[in-house]
Amino acid sequence: MKKKRFLITGGCGFIGSSFIRELMNRDDIEICNIDKLSYSSNLNSFNHSSSKNYQFKKIDIVNPKLIDGAIKDFKPDYIIHLAAETHVDRSIDGPSEFIQSNIVGTYNLLNSSYDFWKNLETSKKEIFKFLYVSTDEVYGSLGPKDSPFTEESNYSPNSPYSSTKAAGDHLVRAWNKTYSLPVITTNTCNNYGPWQFPEKLIPLTIKNCLFKKPIPIYGNGRQIRDWIRVEDHVSGILMVLEKGVSGEKYNIGSNCELTNIQVVSDICKLFDEIRPNPDKSSYLDLITFVEDRPGHDNRYSIDNNKIISLKWKPKFSWKSGLKDTVEWYLSNEDFIKESNKENYLGDRLGKL
Repeated sequence: MKKKRFLITGGCGFIGSSFIRELMNRDDIEICNIDKLSYSSNLNSFNHSSSKNYQFKKIDIVNPKLIDGAIKDFKPDYIIHLAAETHVDRSIDGPSEFIQSNIVGTYNLLNSSYDFWKNLETSKKEIFKFLYVSTDEVYGSLGPKDSPFTEESNYSPNSPYSSTKAAGDHLVRAWNKTYSLPVITTNTCNNYGPWQFPEKLIPLTIKNCLFKKPIPIYGNGRQIRDWIRVEDHVSGILMVLEKGVSGEKYNIGSNCELTNIQVVSDICKLFDEIRPNPDKSSYLDLITFVEDRPGHDNRYSIDNNKIISLKWKPKFSWKSGLKDTVEWYLSNEDFIKESNKENYLGDRLGKL
């Protein structure tokens, strides 16, 4: 049986590595992982040494010649575009890199993908798909009583990060409508789980609990985010790839709205239970409220009915998913320590 060929951009990042770990469990798949190996990338997040069906290419997607060559050499059936700069705080301090990676890089991939696809024979053309992974942040901010974001929600990005992802969404749509390139876009909520670089809220909180450092919370901590375990997000991507319709969008979420202070408090309480302080003090005492960041969105919430209609559903509850995540970091403290080396700048939240 002919193996399906997956070209994945950003495969050494948090979501990309989880996606590759899932694919490596399957015998009928060949993988080409493209990653520039930025500060948050990790080649050790999956075991590739013994896999004959895996290859890695160190490529920055802003380089069109290298992207073009990689696609033509590998001849993928599917391109999963995950490569992106993703940290909102960093986008505020340095938007240029986000514009290059998230807009120019996406444009380069679309151009090369179209040049490859249009020259395929008809049977292979019908198989090919370009799947672009985006964020719920492109929709903007919700009020406390607003309905969740649907695939039809208006775009209203408020940060340099979300605006560059929104631009990517629009480029992907345009290549479908103008050039008929078979594309699908997914918009997901906040992901969490093992191997996430500790600049995002959950791994940063775990890290600061481990090192007994203050845990910074923006503003009053009542900003609401919709959370999904990364493995559930990966299963959603694969479901959309299998059953989704070309040219459509699918929101991937697990109906788990929590305030930031709830998330941090839950982690602190788990530490109190799993690794209690010798002096009986609570990790909750580490919580420190800091000045809010500019343009901070109040609430995200995803309506996932469209992907649910494909017979997908998340497996992890918040309670089980978070406890498993905390236990993973406690068992892999070296991963946290490595993040403190020279390539981590510790911007904004991480600097406190």
